[in-house]
Amino acid sequence: MTGLADWWNDIIGRSRVLRLLDIHLRGASQVMLQNNPLTGLIFIVGIFWGAIAAGNLTVAIGGIVGLIAATLTAILLEADDTSLRQGLFGFNGILVGIAIPSFLAMSPATWLLLIVGAAISTIVMLATSHVMKVWGVPALTFPFVLTTWLAVLAAYSFGHLSIRGLAPPSLPAPIGDMAASLDLSAGFLLSASIKGISQVFLINNLVTGALFILALLVSSGWAAAFAILGSVVSVAVALGLGASPTNIDAGLYSFSPVLTAIALGCVFFKPSWRVALFALLGTVFAVIVQAAFDTALAPMGIPTFTIAFVLVTWLFLLPKLDLKPHRHEPLDDGILTRK
Repeated sequence: MTGLADWWNDIIGRSRVLRLLDIHLRGASQVMLQNNPLTGLIFIVGIFWGAIAAGNLTVAIGGIVGLIAATLTAILLEADDTSLRQGLFGFNGILVGIAIPSFLAMSPATWLLLIVGAAISTIVMLATSHVMKVWGVPALTFPFVLTTWLAVLAAYSFGHLSIRGLAPPSLPAPIGDMAASLDLSAGFLLSASIKGISQVFLINNLVTGALFILALLVSSGWAAAFAILGSVVSVAVALGLGASPTNIDAGLYSFSPVLTAIALGCVFFKPSWRVALFALLGTVFAVIVQAAFDTALAPMGIPTFTIAFVLVTWLFLLPKLDLKPHRHEPLDDGILTRK
């Protein structure tokens, strides 16, 4: 893989077009906190597969348009070149571009909203990064969440923006005991866990989830392992707390825990058994925060998106813990001979 990476870096160094392609592919990969163009390419293939399977190709096209709009905005604003080359101004844009066709009926007005929203996500990224730099934590997907919340809420006020995939606003209510309707077969657990990974890009598809795991393996075995761990743990926690089996099967309790597990398990900390336990705690908490925001936002009729991942990861990074293994000094021989 090192030889392939060197070859690719040499190629893009000679071509502005390929360099721009590389930036966009890295932007797609950064959704799961990776910096790898091949990973980004496989992510895009998975998005198209899931969108076509769902009969909504505009989701995939919207993702590409959002990725391009956000990245070009960063270029026009002469954003930090290192961050730009790592794709850090594209990943929020691709999520905005996927989310809007998922929840709104597409029309000329909706396409305009998508392009403007993706461009604005870059502005929000720059603003959030500037503010969060004081505490030394990254913006993560907060620009996507904030921008898309505002875009979707705006659709309720504009006649040319039609709601399509959103649940109607409703007051929170207990869901009751659903234990009788649970299917704890291996097939259910496997399906829910894989879909939990595909839902990071708002896609509900087994093949897409499998492609995303492959994409992570290309970049980092640790990232793939923590993604799987995060999804499996989130399914188990959601089942244990009695969440809706339908939502669990669709992966709706797993996408934020998956990102949280990757972020805490191997991106912002070096993997170790202590880090794994820390990431596990964050993953469990992300399920609870996801459910809390599902309840809080129900009256507004908008999805939670990845706000649980953002808040939990921020909270777990802000203490600035040093989770490196402690160095154990050898015992002083004098202790054994001291009288």
